[in-house]
Amino acid sequence: MLGGDDYTLDCRPGSPEAAGAHVMGVLNVTPDSFSDGGQYVTVEKALSRAAEMLSEGASIIDVGGESTRPGADPVSKEDERDRVVPVIDALTDRFPEAVVSVDTYKPDVARASLAAGADIVNDVTGLRHDPEMAAAAADWKAPLMVMHSMGEPGDLTRPREYDDVTAQVRDALARTVETAEQAGVEQVIIDPGFGFGKSDAENFRLLNEIDELLTLNCPVLVGVSRKSTIGATLGTPDDPAPVDERLFGSLGATAAAVARGATIVRTHDIAPTVEMLKVLGVTLRQR
Repeated sequence: MLGGDDYTLDCRPGSPEAAGAHVMGVLNVTPDSFSDGGQYVTVEKALSRAAEMLSEGASIIDVGGESTRPGADPVSKEDERDRVVPVIDALTDRFPEAVVSVDTYKPDVARASLAAGADIVNDVTGLRHDPEMAAAAADWKAPLMVMHSMGEPGDLTRPREYDDVTAQVRDALARTVETAEQAGVEQVIIDPGFGFGKSDAENFRLLNEIDELLTLNCPVLVGVSRKSTIGATLGTPDDPAPVDERLFGSLGATAAAVARGATIVRTHDIAPTVEMLKVLGVTLRQR
């Protein structure tokens, strides 16, 4: 736990991180996540993975206890809390310098995680499932990450209809930011929800138009790592590249997002992402 009860993440472009971006490492303590489900379900395995990610250059460890993959079974708040809180407690004890976020849309889980030492809350429903999440973050003076999505948990990735995806995502996020700020949240970080209910073309359009999202005056987080759009682009929609063969495509999309102003990138592949961002940072500074 780096920041205590009052923590602000420095997400200014040009901050000391590589290319001005923080690297957020994904730590799924779930049995069924699409990429690494079941690998880190014990505290010791989770701590080992966290240590590896921190050594490779991760700025943030994002701990999640419920999968958002299509068809995933819902998890009760009690079960989710039992999965994430022991890991967060142990993680912040063993690595007090680590910045830890909890990936949850349940206020009770967020409060328990913040009490255990988490610094940040990451809500993939963007406060739609339970607006009380904003109060939970505000009470702890924690930054709140809000992702654009539609539908309810378990149905977040179903394709939706957009007339103008960037404008509609920006407007929806603007309303979410207003809700969070009215509840007293001091720092809101926005995520356009790459891969959540958007077509492949819409996902790439959002990456290309991050400057439109920056008009909300909030840091932008992107999570493109190993997503189905990357697989479809490297292969075909009917025969996508396997999850474990999407690294280079993920790096390309991440580079594009950071070059356009994203300052947090969420990834399963820490070392390659950090190395790519170091080179990108040098390149961008030559402008």
